[in-house]
Amino acid sequence: MTTVSSGPAPLWQRVLPHLLAVLFFLVLAAVYFSPILFDGKTLAQHDIVQFNGGAHEAAQYREVIGKEALWTNSMFSGMPTYLISTHFPGDLSGYLHKIFTLNLPAVVANLFLALLCGYLLFVALGVRPLLAVVGAVALGFTSYNLIILSAGHNTKSLALAYAPLVLAGLLVALRRNMWLGAALFALGLTMNLRSNHLQITYYLLLMVLIFGVIELVAAVRENRLPALLSRVAVLALAAGLAVGVSFGRLYTTLEYGKYSIRGRSELKTPAPTAPGQPAAATEENVGSGLDRDYAFQWSYGVGETITLLVPNYYGGASQGALSENSATGQALAQLGVPPAQLQDVLRQLPLYWGDQPITSGPVYLGAGVLLLFVLGLFVADRRTRWWLLTATLLSIVLAWGKNFETFNNLIFDYFPGYNKFRSVSMALVIAQLAVPLLAILALARVLRPQTVVAAAPNTHPALVAVPVATPETALLKRNLLYAVGITAGLCLLAYIVSWSGDLVDFASPIDSVLQQQGFPLDAIRQDRASLMHKDVFRSLVFILLTGAVLWFYLQRKLTATVAAALVGVLTLVDLWGVDKRYLNDDNFQRETVAQQFVPTAADQQILQDKGLSYRVYNTANPFNEANTSYFHKSIGGYHGAKLRRYQDLIERQLAQGNPGVLNMLNTRYVIVPSQQAQGGVQVQRNPGALGNAWFVSEIQKVQTPDEEIKALTGLNPATAAVVDAAKFPLSKTNYITVGSTISLSEYSPDKLVYKVNAVQDGFVVFSEIYYKDGWNAFIDGKPAPYVRANYVLRAMQVPAGQHTIEFRFEPTSYSVGNTVSLVSSILLILALLGTVVYALRRRPETVVGQEQLVA
Repeated sequence: MTTVSSGPAPLWQRVLPHLLAVLFFLVLAAVYFSPILFDGKTLAQHDIVQFNGGAHEAAQYREVIGKEALWTNSMFSGMPTYLISTHFPGDLSGYLHKIFTLNLPAVVANLFLALLCGYLLFVALGVRPLLAVVGAVALGFTSYNLIILSAGHNTKSLALAYAPLVLAGLLVALRRNMWLGAALFALGLTMNLRSNHLQITYYLLLMVLIFGVIELVAAVRENRLPALLSRVAVLALAAGLAVGVSFGRLYTTLEYGKYSIRGRSELKTPAPTAPGQPAAATEENVGSGLDRDYAFQWSYGVGETITLLVPNYYGGASQGALSENSATGQALAQLGVPPAQLQDVLRQLPLYWGDQPITSGPVYLGAGVLLLFVLGLFVADRRTRWWLLTATLLSIVLAWGKNFETFNNLIFDYFPGYNKFRSVSMALVIAQLAVPLLAILALARVLRPQTVVAAAPNTHPALVAVPVATPETALLKRNLLYAVGITAGLCLLAYIVSWSGDLVDFASPIDSVLQQQGFPLDAIRQDRASLMHKDVFRSLVFILLTGAVLWFYLQRKLTATVAAALVGVLTLVDLWGVDKRYLNDDNFQRETVAQQFVPTAADQQILQDKGLSYRVYNTANPFNEANTSYFHKSIGGYHGAKLRRYQDLIERQLAQGNPGVLNMLNTRYVIVPSQQAQGGVQVQRNPGALGNAWFVSEIQKVQTPDEEIKALTGLNPATAAVVDAAKFPLSKTNYITVGSTISLSEYSPDKLVYKVNAVQDGFVVFSEIYYKDGWNAFIDGKPAPYVRANYVLRAMQVPAGQHTIEFRFEPTSYSVGNTVSLVSSILLILALLGTVVYALRRRPETVVGQEQLVA
């Protein structure tokens, strides 16, 4: 039985709960990240450190010159900055982002935003504010959100935080108010795209696609297809507007993607293995997109899926801490490890024993949240539960990657765009959105008032109502028992399975190395088992407590408000406790960005060279670090989408130790390990470096990319150049170079000026990366053609005489993209203002009991 309210409450009374919710989210974010707000510390984030290294040249140029450097030479000998550090002034959504985050410091803002957008999703669905707060906590504090922040994946975090707004707009537009929903959808998708993590957006759109299919089937069955299609058309316009706002970013990314490792390889033969090195998964692929083995390298284990319910079932993170009282601590002490050293060892133990090569922690959704999710499969409306269940199952199967090849190979090979992304375990973000959504809808369904209660005017019945013994209450009790039985049963089954040595042995691939070092394997496996067993019982406790709260509510022992508050507290305590395992006070530091990049003695020695432009090769893990890029123009770098041809060069020439390639890349200095030198490294000057540009006497013509890169083996780049004649026809192949000179006279990231004195017509090779979509060449101010030489470099024919050659990076995609972004931004802002006026002028809807959009 339901009750109809006597009328809408006063505006202040309706707004107050939302203001209190926002204040609560601020408190939660501030407390979690108190070292940042109150102690002046920063979060130690590996990927952010690497980002600061790679973006340093572009950031300095922006600060000094006041414009964007769309190209940088600080990583991989040169690449566009589109995916490193480029501002798009036409995109005005940055102002909206500041409003959403209250201009809080990074990381603090990320958590606050995740909570706020989660809350907005549930409020948009008609869920009461208190339940919306519970839902926000369930969405915002899932372990993956905090784990990616500790790793420095801030853009991924922002894209995830804005995802609930997209879902809110979708649901409101298709099931309630088309115009309000479309505006919310446009806003959410705009902010999601602005975060610039297309893999998260891709998974979000998969979720939207599943919803669309289910709605389409329902519309056909119910003979309301025209109405659905009209709403879809409006949503399509909203999506187009959102894409328009980020058009500059998307257009440049799309253009660059063709040439990056996410695009199609031009090579047909596999890359050789470096001498003395085992074969490994690489980004090499003869087709379009990434190599399947590389993309599937981070695949969630089938059994590992239990971590959604039991976080430490597979040991947690790859490196974790144990106490001195643990089996490993006692075993190491008995082996004579000194106490001081013992503490250091116990802080970094290989506790993870799952399928992934390395992990920062499990994806944990909350034991109580999963209980509510299972309950939602019984009590939510059919379309909603089928949508969210299908999305959840799909995300799990996609995350399995190589562990379920029958399905995932087909998806990777044939589903549009899927092979552009790596780390398929990230697909679990779909479940991360779907599970809490269905869980809170189930909670709202259970806590919906069942009886008429005398109350003061304008008092929401949920504040005082308790259910009576109705057939519906009995059904809810039975469904609750089913849900508790299923989730608690999974915990008990997982515990029983853990005692089967045939199914679970707690062994990790790294154990063979530990055994060779004399490490007590039995002890660490015992501790892995202990971690599992403790967390099984921990999850079981939260399941039973959450179930008990709902049971007492259905037994008329608790009000809906008290029950909702208790479930919220249990959810927060559960998720907060697990989050603190992976992002806690140990993750904070006092170092500033400048302090993170203190030049070594080797760096200082190189920096004495005031040449306009030369490159440095750091032999220590050169293609997975960007520290060198902070100080120098680096041969290496750290980026997930380097140029495809440069990756080919790394695998087929640099990895094979070809000194001629280092010479043609103008590698003036090489940093090598040295036990005698300060800092453990020393500098060697490379006498073979060819400089910024040089004349060659011979051109070797080839007909295919494979021949082109193969010809670099044994090539003397000082005198000869390799050109793919099939793409760059050249009539002349021999030149006289005696007396001709060329030198770099002016350098900036996006402009290079050379002074030339050519005795005769000549052919010049420039030690600059070829990238045709943006680099324009001029001789004496007039446009001049240039070609690609030596697989990755630029080259051109130069007429006899004294000339000025200039290269300018002027990508059309950036200028056009910015214009479209500006126009779209203005249209979006006008649309949002119009929506606000519309919302204020429309008559309030009559609230019938617990208004629930998807019930």
